[in-house]
Parts: sequence; C-alpha cells; structure tokens
Amino acid sequence: MLFFFSFIVHFSNAQEIRTRNKIEIPATDSINSAQDSVTTNITELLKPKDSTQIDSIKKPKGAIEDIITHTATDYIKQNFIKNLITLHNNAEIDYQDINIKAGHIVINNENDIITATGIKDSLGYTQKPIVVQGGQESVHDSIKINRKTERALAWGTRSKLGELDSRTGVTKKVNDSTIYIRDVIITTSDKEIPDYHIAIDNGKMVPEKKIVAGKSQLYIAEVPTPVILPFAYFPLTKGRTSGILMPSYGSNNDQGFFLQNGGYYIAASDYFDVAILGDIYTNGSWGLNVQSNYKLLYKFNGTFSVRYENLIDEIRGFDGYGERTNYNIRWSHSQDSKANPNARFSASVNLGSSKYYRQSLNEFNTNSILNNTLSSSISFQKRFVGTPFNMSSTITHSQNTNTESIIMSLPSVQVSMDRIYPFAPKNGPKKNMLQNLGVTYNFKGDYRINTTDEFFFKSEMFKDAKSGMQHDANLSTSMKVMKHFTLSPSAKYKEVWYFDKLNKFYDESNNEVVTDTIKGFNSFREYNIGLSLSTTLYGDVSFKKGRLQAIRHTMRPSISYSYRPDFSFYYDEVQQSADPLDVQEYSQFDSGIYGRPGRGLSNSIGISIANTLEAKVMSKDSTETEPKKVSILKNLNLSTGYNIAADSLKWSPVSVNAGTSFFNNQLSLNVRGTLDPYALDVNGNKIDKFNINNGGSLFRLTNAGVTMGYSLSSKSLKKDGDKNSSNDRDNSDILNESLGISNEEELPGGGKEVKSTKLYNSTMPWTLRLSYAFNYSNARRQDEISSHSIMFSGDLELTPKWKVGFNSSYDIKNQGFGLTRLNFNRDLDSWKMSFNWVPFGDQTRYNFFIGVKSGVLSDLKYDKRKLPDRRLF
Repeated sequence: MLFFFSFIVHFSNAQEIRTRNKIEIPATDSINSAQDSVTTNITELLKPKDSTQIDSIKKPKGAIEDIITHTATDYIKQNFIKNLITLHNNAEIDYQDINIKAGHIVINNENDIITATGIKDSLGYTQKPIVVQGGQESVHDSIKINRKTERALAWGTRSKLGELDSRTGVTKKVNDSTIYIRDVIITTSDKEIPDYHIAIDNGKMVPEKKIVAGKSQLYIAEVPTPVILPFAYFPLTKGRTSGILMPSYGSNNDQGFFLQNGGYYIAASDYFDVAILGDIYTNGSWGLNVQSNYKLLYKFNGTFSVRYENLIDEIRGFDGYGERTNYNIRWSHSQDSKANPNARFSASVNLGSSKYYRQSLNEFNTNSILNNTLSSSISFQKRFVGTPFNMSSTITHSQNTNTESIIMSLPSVQVSMDRIYPFAPKNGPKKNMLQNLGVTYNFKGDYRINTTDEFFFKSEMFKDAKSGMQHDANLSTSMKVMKHFTLSPSAKYKEVWYFDKLNKFYDESNNEVVTDTIKGFNSFREYNIGLSLSTTLYGDVSFKKGRLQAIRHTMRPSISYSYRPDFSFYYDEVQQSADPLDVQEYSQFDSGIYGRPGRGLSNSIGISIANTLEAKVMSKDSTETEPKKVSILKNLNLSTGYNIAADSLKWSPVSVNAGTSFFNNQLSLNVRGTLDPYALDVNGNKIDKFNINNGGSLFRLTNAGVTMGYSLSSKSLKKDGDKNSSNDRDNSDILNESLGISNEEELPGGGKEVKSTKLYNSTMPWTLRLSYAFNYSNARRQDEISSHSIMFSGDLELTPKWKVGFNSSYDIKNQGFGLTRLNFNRDLDSWKMSFNWVPFGDQTRYNFFIGVKSGVLSDLKYDKRKLPDRRLF
C-alpha cells in the first residue's frame, strides 16, 4: 500500500514518441491543495491545481524528467485526439525505481491521470495492479494517480506494513505524509481468510510512522466480538519502538487481586533497550523490575535485570500479617570472539536475597526454585603475546540459600606460566629425561569475604575479610622404562603469604582461651615429591563366525609414590584449662584462606587400575564392509592407597566406579561404591584390624550409588530414524526447566513461526526421558538407603500444532512426588495458546495465555495467572 503512495510520475502532452515502446515525458512540478476526506470526488481530487499554486521556478517546457519503459501482451494504443496511451494484458511500466504491473493501464496526458485496473475474464477478476518500489510490494483492485499533484485514489489495496497485513477498501493519498483510509482490515495472519482481524471504519496513516484510527472492532474467524475500541493506534516504524507493556492479572488469598509485568519499553538505540515493569497487589504489596538488553556487533552482548519486591501477607491487624522484602540482580555479559583474541571479559551474575526464588510472586523458574545455591562470576583474562604468561582477575560470589551464608572474592587474581622446557634442544625432539623436564608457575591472590544475608551490602561484611597470596612451582618430567612403562617424577613447592596471624593464650581469670588477631606479614612454605609408573595393556579375542569380530580389553594400571615432610614446627600449643598439662595444638595460620601447613609426615603409595571393554561388530547391512566399534564397558576404575608413615589404618578404602550404556546409547548406567578393608568396633568406630580377620568379609561396603538415564522417542524407534537424537539431552537435568509462563514471552520481538500441517499416519511424535538415582550408606553400620528417587519428563505431539508435556519426580524413600509441572501448547498460526500447571505442592499455580505472536500486536492477549496461596519457608 505504501508503494504507490510514493509513486511520482510526471506526464505531459508528449510531442514525441520514442521507438521500441519508450516514451519521453516532459517535466512539470506542481502541488495541489489537500483534502481531508476519502469520499472526495475523483475529479476534484485528481484535477490540476490553479495557476496561483504553481511554483515560481519552472522547468523548461519539453524537458524530459525520465524515460518510461512499457510493455503489453495484446496491444499498446496511442490516441492522439484524446491524448491517451492504452496498454492491455500483462501491461507493465517502469519509471525511475517504480514498477507497475496490471491487466489494463491507461495514461491520460490530457488530465494527467494514470489508471491501472485488472481484467475480467472467465477466471474472474485477474491481473490486479501490483506496484513495486524499493523492493516493497502492494496489490490493488484499481488505482488512479495524478502525475502533477502526486495525489492518488486506490480501491481494494492489500499491502504489508512491517508485520501487519493491511487490506483497505478505499485509500486516498493527499501528500507524502498524509493518507486517509476507509473500510480497513488490519491483521498479522497471512491467510486469505485471516484467523482474526481488526476492522476500522476510518483512519489516517503517516507512512512508515503510524496509523491512527477511529472505531475499531476485533473479529475472530470473521465473527465479530464485543471487543470494540473508540480509537486505535498502530506503530509502523521499522525495528524496535518504545511503548506500553500491558500487564497480566490474577489473584491469590494472601495478596488479593494483582497486575503483574505491566510497564513501559524504551528502545533507546539500536544497541540498547530498557523495559521498566511493575507489579501491584490490592493488599499493598508491590514489585519493580528493570530489564535491559545490549549488543554491539563484533564486540559484546548481554542482559541485565534488577528486581525488588515488597510483599505483605494478610491484612494489618490479623495474626498472619507480615512484611518482607526481596531482591535479585542478574547480569550476563559475553564478548565476541572476534573482538580481541588475547583478552576476554565475561560476566554471569545471580545474587540477591536467599529466599527470593521461594518467596517471589513473579518468579517461575523450576531450576531456581529447587536449587539451594546462587553463584556469580565476573572475570577478565589476558594472554601476554610472546611470553608464556597469562593473567586472570575474577570476582566470585557463592551463596547458600538454606544457611544464608555468602562467600565473595573481591577479587581473585591469578598469574600462570605455561609449561616451559629449559633444557630442551632448540631444534629436534626431546630425547631424555632432562630435556623433558618442564616447569610451571602459578600465582594467586584473594581478598575473601564471609558474610550473611543480614550484613550483605553493609559495612559489616568487610569486618572479617581475609586476604592472602599463594605461589606454586611444579617440576615434572617423564621417560620410557623397559620400552613399555612410563616413569614420571615430579616435585612441587608452595609458599603462602598472609597479612595477619592468630595468637592464643589462656586467661586464668575467666578460665578460657583468648584468641587475638595480629596484623602483619606472615608466611609458610611446603614442598613434596612424587613418582609414578604407568603402562597400558591390551587383550584381544577374535571370532571367526558370526557378526562379532573381536573383543578388546584395555587396562591402564598405575602406581605412584608421594612424600611430604612433617611441617609441625609451624604449630604452637596453648593451655586450655586450669590443668597445665591440658594443652591444645593450633597454628597461627588457622584462619587463612589457603589453609594451614600440613601436619605429620606423609609417605604414601597410590594404586589405580582403569579398564575399558570394546567390541567390533559387523553391520546387518551387507553393503557395509568395515566393522562397527561398540563400547561394552566404558569404564571400570579401581583405586586405593597405602600410607607408609601412618601408625594405623594404613590402607585407604577402595573406590570403585563403572559406567556403560545400552540400546544405542539410549540407556546410560553408572555404578559407584566404596570398600573399606577395616573392621568396626561395637560403637561403630573404625579399628586397626582387617574386617576379614574380625569374622567378616574381605571388604565392608560403606556406601554405594546407582544412576541411570533413559531417553526414548518415536523417532528413535523408527528403523531409519536418527539413532543419536534421543541421547542429545542430559537426563540428570530433566527437571531443571522453566515453567515458561513468564511475561518475557510477550515482550516485543516475539516469534511468528507457523508449523505446516501434515498427516502423521496414525503415529504421534513423542519423547520420554527417565532418570533414576539410588544411594546407600553403611559407614557406621547404619545400613540405610540415604536417597532413592526417579525423575521423568516427556512430551507428546497430539497433532502438528497440539503439544503436551510433563515434568515430575517421585521420592521412593519418602513416598511422595516432587515438583510436578504439566504444560499444554497450541499453535494457532498467527496466535499461540499455552496452559502451564503445577497441580499440587507448596508451589501450586497455573498460567493460561492466549495472544497474537506478532510483537506489533503483542498487547492483544489474555493472560491469567493463579499464584500459590500458601508457602512454607
């Protein structure tokens, strides 16, 4: 529709007709007076203006404005008496950047009017006028254009205005910035009979800016609804635009009726936007949320949000009355890899009140509600080109939402050196142990804060802050021994710097131990040496018959030795009671962030064995000539240790873990266990006596665990289906999904993808994901199942546009269901509908949403929420 409005063609009584269907047009420049009604008489609208309105500067008579190229299939007629040019059947004219195609085009040089219409034939009304300008297209039943006044009338216009599909009965262009319209249909549906439309009697359009209309009524499937507005406004600007965000509504017993996520969206620039959202409840509760997105191409992008809630329970004067405040800050920043290959800045922040996710009335993320930790990281990494050194500086935050404890590092700085080989030859390979000797160095410094929710963002949080620095230097090398063994000696040195120390003394008057913190530089040093010997063994069994070609067992045994001296000289003793012999040992570095020196001699041997089992199997497909490698046992690892310096309990428990998969990796299985060789006394304490010598078995099973994940889909069951598609998802995280009922779905820029409908031939696509976890504890003869649960999720496409899904878990030990979510989604082409429901538990809620997909008409929606009435904190 917009394209013919800009169509400026200047015709005059041409005295010369160029050959090969080209016309030279004399130029004029005239502007006619504007009319304000679509019903203006055509002759009045398109008549030339009087001489008083002619511009004082004229182009010379006969000057050529541009050349019009025209074609037609049936005929091109020139009537010199009436000064008409007529083109019929597949008529087309090109003028400057404008192209018009129609069944019939008449150029009247007498009154300067161009008329384009379709053709009536046995197929109906065909070859409607199509106007294309600047790559945009509009279709009309017919149009009339005055070449001098640049004014036009059009009937039955259909055009795309961004995401809007406009169908107009009558359109009148007064000038380039004013267009009057009548009998208009506005929709975002691409169907000939739209799913819905807004009918407008009269309106005014400013091209590429807005449509302002009078009475407007909503129609659904051409059926009128009682939704009638006295006026309407449609923005036509390209890209993002600022505007009001309509809220969703609902109610609960504690806060009453509410409006959520209403506010204003500010499109500040092409690189930055802000959405200011608010919540209000009838009992006085309120919330404020500020969200922002930013992006600079080839540089960085990110999102930032701050949310604050002031929630009131019940009504003042009642027993259940209470007031609480919660806040949450989230920031995600990512740097483009092309911005700087040697330096990178990134951020992932999620901090706030420990009870925010459990108490918030506008937070619906399942993972966040179930998780009991919040963590943040802001980091900067830089590589110094031409040197082996790298630097990183990180600000970290870790928060336990159950204990409300917070640990922050402000900041943590690390400088590391890549492994260098000081004795390696300048050219050629490293041939001996000395040439293979590698050196690494790492430095880190921390300023660490331990605080709680109560003192967070207050001066008290810095009262007990700790700082320190640590240096680590490692030397290692390797060599071949007897061709098949690898011998790897190593040495490590650590030095720690602190800026305060502890001093303890006994206060006889109060009969207690007093601890003082003394400021000043202090340090300690540690070192240890190690040696490891490893090899790889293979065992193959071949088969001459059947599809099974061979089985290979790979075993990687390793034995290691480590020695660390006793650093007890860093420790002191303090009297802890009136008895002078009752002393307590402590280290002045007990409160240090990197720990204290190791106490006691460590002289130990470590033993480990890693196993894998694989098979080669020929495919059932006779065209395949190479066997396929199949994993029978992905891992079977055993490890233990022996402390030579210990006076008792020298053997460490044997740690066993194994993993494999079945059914083309659809079922994964992992098993772990700990076997202790020592016996227990009658009180359940470990004693220095082997269990087998105490009348028991060789080992005691102290703990064990089994995890399984199974993923299945209709596609994986098909003979030619994608065998790996069902295993792309991590089954351990099947419950960590958002409820999907956040108002973020309705913010500007929503998708408009429409699924194509096809028959499923009596099958419906589906997916099913199962996860099983079992843990057993028996370290002190408790012989109990510590946890036992199953988690499941899946979805089913009833039709290509109907989809249902579920997420839940069942605690077999405690016999109860965990957080359960059901969701139903319907693709309505230009609309979308969803219903998300948590049917039971302390998070019982639901959300129903139906609305237009297009961001332009995102306020055309119905969004109803039901929040939890009771909460247990």
